[in-house]
Amino acid sequence: MTINRREFLAAGLAAAATRLRAQAPRRPDAAHRRNVLLIVADDHGYDLGCAGGKVRTPTLDALARDGVLFTDAYASVSSCSSSRATLYTGLYSHTNGMYGLAHDVHNFSLLDDVKTLPWMLKQAGYATALVGKLHVKPEAALAYDAWLEPERPLVRDVAAMGHAAGKWLREQGPRPFFLTVAYSDPHRAGDASNFGNTRDWPEVKRERYALVDVAIPSHLPDLPGVRADLAEYYEAVSRMDAGIGILLRELKDTGHADDTLVIYLSDNGRPFPGAKDNLYYEGIHLPLIVRAPGAAKRGLRNRAMVSWIDIAPTVLDWTGATPPKDYRYLPLPGRSILPLLGEADATGWDEVFATHSFHEIDQYYPTRSLRTRRYSYFLNLQPALEVPIASDVALSPAWKAITTTPGARLGKRTLDAFHHRPAEELYDLAADPDEVVNLAGKAEHAQTLADLRRRLDVWRTATHDPWQKGVTDPFGRAH
Repeated sequence: MTINRREFLAAGLAAAATRLRAQAPRRPDAAHRRNVLLIVADDHGYDLGCAGGKVRTPTLDALARDGVLFTDAYASVSSCSSSRATLYTGLYSHTNGMYGLAHDVHNFSLLDDVKTLPWMLKQAGYATALVGKLHVKPEAALAYDAWLEPERPLVRDVAAMGHAAGKWLREQGPRPFFLTVAYSDPHRAGDASNFGNTRDWPEVKRERYALVDVAIPSHLPDLPGVRADLAEYYEAVSRMDAGIGILLRELKDTGHADDTLVIYLSDNGRPFPGAKDNLYYEGIHLPLIVRAPGAAKRGLRNRAMVSWIDIAPTVLDWTGATPPKDYRYLPLPGRSILPLLGEADATGWDEVFATHSFHEIDQYYPTRSLRTRRYSYFLNLQPALEVPIASDVALSPAWKAITTTPGARLGKRTLDAFHHRPAEELYDLAADPDEVVNLAGKAEHAQTLADLRRRLDVWRTATHDPWQKGVTDPFGRAH
């Protein structure tokens, strides 16, 4: 049986519409504001105090206590610009055209006919603003009324960002607002050997970490150089957390704490080898905290498998805004997660898809993947190529420590296995959560492989993947 794109996507939307409505937070009626605050971190992995991590994040912990922490949330791509483009468009990066980084020589951009969330909300009468990092092109497609970007080297001045957001909020009239605050933390800074921790910042108490204070994630070896690098990363996470505290106080002081949907997430995994720029678990499993006004239950942990493809539909659901009726990308492939906010679990949210094509312009390794509760499946479209390392990661103290230590591995994976991957990878997450024992060539797993391969192929067709069989030169065709 064949299924077309609309049937594939509409089935998921219809199923979502019938579930959990009784537990959904109350959406404000027309007489009340439907405000949105979207907070985006840069390279923050699933490292939270409230999730059992050793990094100190009291603000995010408090936000989770007052909202919902999604414990199985995933980016749809593990690269900065591509991930942000997914947030802003509700489309996978191979659909929206943002295949890689937007800045400098990389110069990837959205396709001309792609509409963005800020644009849609502006059409619906919203005041819109971005404080901090955009990292998506063309800038005009985002259509923010105001872009308040700190001057370098003040991109780490998280207090200034919070106060800039507060100033903008105070200047707004009766219109509802969509405010995005996008931090540069905890992305590496400058020469990639530090995280902006070389000075004190206003209104922020520095959180220092000793080598014994960090937890070594499973994709990294326990080496002194790795621990030192993680300690610097932790400090940047804590600085951002303090900045979010200032931002949320501004939201409260301007009278909007009780009429604003607050969403916190990160664009991709921590900036370490085996995480950022990879579709393995550590590259795309990220924090997602949502606080909704009127929620009957708070402090929940929800196990639904959601992804960044669901963020734009969620915001549209909350605000009541809609894409143009003749928009050729309808229906959007994601689903609103508002019905999940009153629950700890949900049926029908048991798989996520992900895509990767480029990071930097000379770092090409196209991969598509499907992750379920039990298995992860990766289709590497150019397996003859070597998997590249993002420049900031390649220059990091962690990578230097790994590559200068004889026999060092990326967790349980050899460096050669990391760089050279087969056309297909299949992992049993129950037995092998680190995704190192490839079952794709095992006869006893042939049926599972065939099923996941089929489902991935249907998804690629539904989302107009230009890399799919029969389409050549997708970059040239799209740009």
